[in-house]
This record gives sequence, C-alpha cells and structure tokens, in this order.
Amino acid sequence: MTTPGRSPSSGSEAVHEPVLVREVVSLLRPHAGGLYVDGTVGLGGHTAALLDAGAGRVIGLDRDQAALAVARERLRWAGERVTLLHADYRELGEVLAARAVTRADGVLMDLGVSSLQIDDPARGFSFRERGPLDMRMDQSSGETLSERLAAVDEETLADVIWRFGEERHSRRVARAILAARDRDELHDTADLARAVRRGAGRGQWQRLDPATRTFQALRIWVNDELERLEPCLESTGGLLSAGGRLAVIAFHSLEDRIVKHTFRRLATDGSVFTLVTRRAIRPEEDEVSGNPRARSARLRVLERAA
Repeated sequence: MTTPGRSPSSGSEAVHEPVLVREVVSLLRPHAGGLYVDGTVGLGGHTAALLDAGAGRVIGLDRDQAALAVARERLRWAGERVTLLHADYRELGEVLAARAVTRADGVLMDLGVSSLQIDDPARGFSFRERGPLDMRMDQSSGETLSERLAAVDEETLADVIWRFGEERHSRRVARAILAARDRDELHDTADLARAVRRGAGRGQWQRLDPATRTFQALRIWVNDELERLEPCLESTGGLLSAGGRLAVIAFHSLEDRIVKHTFRRLATDGSVFTLVTRRAIRPEEDEVSGNPRARSARLRVLERAA
C-alpha cells in the first residue's frame, strides 16, 4: 500500500501490501488523542493507515529488526506520533508498562509472515528459493532451523509437522528429512524441500506443493508462534480502554482457532468483553486479485465494554 499523501519508495517497502487495511481502520476507529498499538508492525503499512486515519499515536512492535529498519524509514514523516520497538508482541504488557502506558484504545496483531521475510532467500522461509536453514523472525536470538534439525528425533519432528502443518504424511516426511540430514545432504532450503517432496510422494502433487505444509510447520516451530498466544490475547484485552478494540489477523487455521475460541470465551465470561465480529472477516475479491497472499487472511475483533 502506498500511504495516501506520501510518495512511494523503492525496494521491499514499495511492494509491501498489508492485508485488510480498510477493514482494520474501520473497526479500530482511530481518533485524535487515541493511543494504538501495532503488535506486529512489519513494514509499517497498517501503522501508516492508522496514522493517516487520525490515530493520535501508534506504538509499533516487531521481532524482525530488518522489518523495523524499513518501517522507521517509511514512517519518518509521522515524527513523534509513532514509536517503533524491537520486541515480541507477547511482551506487550511489559513494553507498555516500561513506558508508563496503562491503557490503549486499540491493538492490532497481524500474525502473518511479511513479504520482506518471504521474498528474501537469505531468511530461509521459502521453499521456492535456495537459502539457509534459518527461518527465525528475530535473527538476533534463538536457534536456527538448522540447529533444531541437527538435534531433533524422528518422533518429535513428525509431531511438529503434524501439529503445525497438518501434514497427513508427517512420519514419512520426518523420516525423509532426517535421512537427508544423516547423509549430510541437508544444507539449505532447496535440499529440505527436496527431502519433503520425497517423503510426501509424487502422488501428493496437486495444486499445493508438498513442501508448503511442512515449511509452515517448521517456521511455527522455530519461532514458537503458537506458544503463549492465548494468554497474550487475554492479557492484551486487559490493556484496552473502555470501548477499546483488539483486532487480530490470522493466516492459518491453527492460530485462527486459538483467536476464535479465546475471543468467544472472553465474551461469554462476563460483561467485560463483546465480540465485534461474529465471523471472521475475509478479504474482498479485489484485494485477493491484487495481492494473492491475502487470500487466507482472517480478521477477528474483540471490544472491551467496560
């Protein structure tokens, strides 16, 4: 998205297309004097839209320092209205407390992988390009995929691929990956994708590359993406002002299921929270045609009533 009234830039920033922007702005209802949090700022698209729509101030967090560098450049025009921090959205409570912030008028969490991460082979997220076995969203900490695969056993790996990728041939795929590792044939993402396809079998090739589910599972595993998501949603709801809203964009069924069930439980536990979206909001056809990566996005919104 090119921010209204701003000139487009080059590089990764120019091709970045945040999803469901119109819907996010409409549902978070930014206003002058309001404080909003973008828990996964990425390249700054949603933050820019909130500021343009009148948000008084936005605090943006991201685990990816490369993305933050792009976002800082893109949002330089906003001056003191925006604060960008290297932090995990699951640390939101601590981050706000450190800045003496006790309430926010709106919080957005976009749980997807950014175009910057997917399109850069050096990050190791894509099975379509040769890159290192990394997959960390925060390259300043944590184990790489290579380090995790070096120590994992077949049963654990198969469980990861099944739980996080819903790959029905998880055991065969895990066996093929570790066989390649033990033969010293697992050096990059191209080698990994080859091993996954070998394990899945040729009969599984339809519209979806067999590596898709396993690469998703391994990315979730490396970044602990589903860990603490539910308690994070609960604690974030507690940080909202009366009338404040929490908006979450999920991209696969596992995380969307957690968001849906957590929101519903919070909305039925008492009169504190209400569901703004009874069903997940999906992108319109025109958005998907212009940005195919948006097709799996699902937006849910919760409001603090009191």
